[in-house]
Amino acid sequence: MSIFSKILGSHRGSSDFILSLDIGTEVVKALVFKIDPETGNGIVTGVGRARQRLGDMQSGAVSDIAGVIENSKRAIALAKQMAGAKKVEKAIIGIAGELVKGTTTTVHYERIKPEIRIDLPELKNIIQKVQWKAFDRIRQQLAWETGHSEIEVKLINAAIVDVRIDGYRVTNPVGFQGRDVSISVFNAYAPMVHLGALQSIAEELKLDLLSIAAEPYAVARSMGIEDVLDFNAVFIDIGGGTTDIAVVRNGGLEGTKMFALGGRAFTKRLAQELGITFEEAEILKIKYAEGRLGRDVSIKIEKMLEQDCSVWLSGVELSLAEFAESDTLPSRFFLCGGGSGLPGVKKALMNTKWTKNLPFAKMPQVSFLQPKDVVNIVDRTGELRDPQDITPMGLANLALDLAGEEKVMAGILRRAVKMIQK
Repeated sequence: MSIFSKILGSHRGSSDFILSLDIGTEVVKALVFKIDPETGNGIVTGVGRARQRLGDMQSGAVSDIAGVIENSKRAIALAKQMAGAKKVEKAIIGIAGELVKGTTTTVHYERIKPEIRIDLPELKNIIQKVQWKAFDRIRQQLAWETGHSEIEVKLINAAIVDVRIDGYRVTNPVGFQGRDVSISVFNAYAPMVHLGALQSIAEELKLDLLSIAAEPYAVARSMGIEDVLDFNAVFIDIGGGTTDIAVVRNGGLEGTKMFALGGRAFTKRLAQELGITFEEAEILKIKYAEGRLGRDVSIKIEKMLEQDCSVWLSGVELSLAEFAESDTLPSRFFLCGGGSGLPGVKKALMNTKWTKNLPFAKMPQVSFLQPKDVVNIVDRTGELRDPQDITPMGLANLALDLAGEEKVMAGILRRAVKMIQK
């Protein structure tokens, strides 16, 4: 069986289409794609979008399962129609929200006999220690933040970020000698209540879940930076209900943070200030972001949203402060998501005042992630044109990883993850 047939399914009548589903606070986005057997790339042949109602999502999490199911059905139907797909069985779904946590845990392991070469059983033992330590740490953090000591969380994504033997970086420690083995693993966790809602949605939609993935993890991985050891950046995905932040250092994902402030807050401000409905304010905000309003009107809207941009920036500052304890922060910022188009967002990040409280080596350089920046995903529809399309494309890119040949380290990590998930 080929590496691609493993993910596509080999039984007669199975569909070779895969679905990437981004259930956003404002819009459900569905991509239907196939895997090119020659290149291994994902070829997007269908795109569908459906707007959510105000009560369907709150702070990036599902609050009305039935409503989200209906919206997802509409988005998927549009994508399938465009792709000419009668059915799509396999899917990857993104998850976001304040209580979705991502962190990198490093464990230093001192070997008693450094002259003996590292073998697979020893490596497996080290990785398991890393994972249990990370699991305990994240449960303590969530208990402190929520006030609930027994909050149920589940590991959803894991990736080996860094492996060093006596200070030297290696990709696979098997066969090496040395005394000090250091392994860093990025883990993303989500509360069971959020995961359960998405699993219910998938069951109702008759989808076979390949994975539920943390969206900031998918965005950070979308540029294919794993093998670029000198790559450092901050990824900021501004959705309708949350802002998701991922910090990458030396090509490895150090951690993620999310806070409950996104594009919806700006819409509510316009509705309040102008005495119009939320729907009317949303249309006005989009026109403003796209530069389709007159100069005078744009200036007035900018002033109305100035305070909210300042509050949003405080959230970014607080989130990055936790990454600043160990090292200087990356100066490259990449923005994506529907809320990133607001002119005030980039302007706020370019302000020199907020950076003085954080260890930046130089002023942040802010740019927007574009669909062309996402590796291994080819858009045949012409519908993926904006930074808001990055998240579903990033999820599709992660699905490709599930089809690839599994490396030794990834295989051991996957088995360690299964032990924790039981």
